[in-house]
Amino acid sequence: MNAHIVVDRVGKVFDSEGRRMVALQDISLAVPRGQFVCLLGPSGCGKSTLLNAIAGFAPPTSGSILADGVPVAGPGPERGMVFQEYALFPWMTVEQNVGFGLEIKGMARGRISDRVAGLLRLLSLEDFAKRYPKDLSGGMRQRVAIARVLALDSPIMLMDEPFGALDALTRRNLQDELLRLWAELKKTVIFVTHSIEEAIYLADRIVVMTYRPGTVKRDLLVELPRMRDPSAPEFNALKRELGQLVMEEQQRHHEAEIRSAAID
Repeated sequence: MNAHIVVDRVGKVFDSEGRRMVALQDISLAVPRGQFVCLLGPSGCGKSTLLNAIAGFAPPTSGSILADGVPVAGPGPERGMVFQEYALFPWMTVEQNVGFGLEIKGMARGRISDRVAGLLRLLSLEDFAKRYPKDLSGGMRQRVAIARVLALDSPIMLMDEPFGALDALTRRNLQDELLRLWAELKKTVIFVTHSIEEAIYLADRIVVMTYRPGTVKRDLLVELPRMRDPSAPEFNALKRELGQLVMEEQQRHHEAEIRSAAID
């Protein structure tokens, strides 16, 4: 297997106000080049913590992470991050936002202009090149955020619930757009979600995580053909199976909150 990302026995501990919280414990994953992986689980299972560790924003307390064979010691251009909050500069136009990373890298203006124009066409944003983020819908803003990551041509895309704040129709449209881009550009994607249906619709592989400490509860390949029909019996059978796994962890979360409230 050509592993693009290797997570080896990773743990993450937070110490705050005299309390020790184990967020991740002994997580190991090997992600092949070009695979679309969804991290699935309820709040508090460490999905975003693991993604941030892979991104290099929050190094693990124990274990190691490799990206293309190189130890992750901080953020790097081979790992592009798309956040839920869009993270656009409000004083920049769409084309300026998309080209910002390329300017930081020192690319020539002509090359930046060509790269940005191509991406705006790819994401159907060319008519909005001179607009500012405030003039765009939530779905459009997220397209711009994705275009900005694609501009850097990072082979790995890390996505932290990027469609979580969108309405159902916009969310499905962007899911289809993401799958089209993934198939065309051959990126390795790690995508955090708490939506079981979204995970099944998008992923080659779903990693279900346990409630704190976050570990791998189930790691399964999704063998349904694309494009996937959420109304199909096979889709719903998998949705029920994953739903049971996630609900078990949601119940553990609920019981932990009750115990914590009783102690306080």
